[in-house]
Amino acid sequence: MSKRLLKSGIIVSAMTLISRVLGLVRDMVVANFMGTNAGADVFFFANKIPNFLRKLFAEGAFAQAFVPVLSEYQAKDDSEAQTRELIARVSGTLGVILTIVTLIGVIASPVLVALFGFGWFLDWLNGDSGGEKFELASVLLKITFPYLWFISLTALSGAILNTLGKFAAAAFTPVLLNVCIILAAMFGADYFAQPAFALAWGVFLGGLVQFLFQIPFLLQANSLVRPRWGWQHPGVQKIRKLIIPALFGVSVTQINLLLDTLIASFLITGSISWLYYADRLLEFPLGLFGIGIATVILPSLSRLHANQNPQEFSQTISWALRVVSLLGWPALAGLMILAQPIIMVLFMRGEFTQFDVQQVSFALWAYLCGLLSFMFIKVLAPGYYARQDTKTPVKIGIIAMVANMGFNLALAPIFGYVGLAMATAMSATLNAFLLYRGLKTLGVFELNKETLMVIAKMIVSTLAMSAVLWYLTPEFEHWLQAQLLTQILWLTGLILLGCLIYVLSLLVCGMRLRHFIVKSA
Repeated sequence: MSKRLLKSGIIVSAMTLISRVLGLVRDMVVANFMGTNAGADVFFFANKIPNFLRKLFAEGAFAQAFVPVLSEYQAKDDSEAQTRELIARVSGTLGVILTIVTLIGVIASPVLVALFGFGWFLDWLNGDSGGEKFELASVLLKITFPYLWFISLTALSGAILNTLGKFAAAAFTPVLLNVCIILAAMFGADYFAQPAFALAWGVFLGGLVQFLFQIPFLLQANSLVRPRWGWQHPGVQKIRKLIIPALFGVSVTQINLLLDTLIASFLITGSISWLYYADRLLEFPLGLFGIGIATVILPSLSRLHANQNPQEFSQTISWALRVVSLLGWPALAGLMILAQPIIMVLFMRGEFTQFDVQQVSFALWAYLCGLLSFMFIKVLAPGYYARQDTKTPVKIGIIAMVANMGFNLALAPIFGYVGLAMATAMSATLNAFLLYRGLKTLGVFELNKETLMVIAKMIVSTLAMSAVLWYLTPEFEHWLQAQLLTQILWLTGLILLGCLIYVLSLLVCGMRLRHFIVKSA
């Protein structure tokens, strides 16, 4: 079991690595063209709303409701015919709903901008200069919103392929979005007075290309069927029942981010962009390790629950926690110590200034306080969804969301946009703690002494790595004075040295491969 999970995890992580690297290249291109000016703020805002809804309709709530039901159908007799019927009904129903939502979003884009960018809306009403952001965002959102339709059906295809154990295609798909945005920025910006329009069309084309890319793989897997309306189909009804609470549960983090955006619209220009770049750097290890492992374990946990194998179910969650901890702790420490050099090397050119480097680093440090919590949420939440329990994560999510609102209101007036990042990290930690406590109370999973010892050894090794990096990393002023090639060589050498120190420290602490094996029941 663990070998299969590890192999699948490596495949997903490798594909995700390619996507994340290209995502950083995309952000470098955007930073060079736009920096953190008003146009950048507006583009990131217009891109955030369809991405928020994507988490609901696509890989978020929908996947967590759909995958367990699809796994259940595949375990039945005559599974192929019934599974194809389920896919047809689900795709047809989802497609109709997405079409309606997309049309509403395009038509009502000014209303959505007024709702989530209220500060800009007030400026527009008062005739202030900030009103230009409201007008630009309303137009850009009409271009980016159809991305929701494409990416949601792409995620449906990916969920089907993942359930069949074909992880590579779905994991590679986000690469295409990054390529489209990069090409749009490099070759399309000159055709528009505002470069943000080129980026918005890149998002639109990226969604279309991702959707088309999945079709041959579905055909190869004999899962490409004609969509049919199926609101009353038993499988669709079951998914509907599971997805309603899951919508609330998975949207907590996204709602928190939108609340951050709403509050940031009242702060100084650049706040949304600084938070965006910090979040992108946070998403690199989170997407590479946390989401990659979560993608792999949900189908496995669903099968184990369907086969009534609670011991291996618990061991699989424990395995996932060990893997994300193995990679999460050094990523946290490395990004903390090398935050400003990394931001400088990646983004400080063109319109992106030294001041922006410092502002982004402050937000990144705040976000990083919750990195492990974000990763643990990705691993612990599937423990509920695989058991078709979507209500408990909802209750926990609502508590975390309310707490985040309180943290925002308390910290933003004092620390500005950094307070928003701090609040997000704190609410994520609360969310992770409550998810774990819930699984423990249900008797589904509990951290044992062996896992705690393994994590303790990782922390000790991370501290050893951190001490070496802290001692050897040049002062910020020295980085500023160095040429780009020198900065890259310094940064690469420090990262490689950090990895070496971490691995050697793990070996000295007694860590071995046997600590990452799931024992079959």
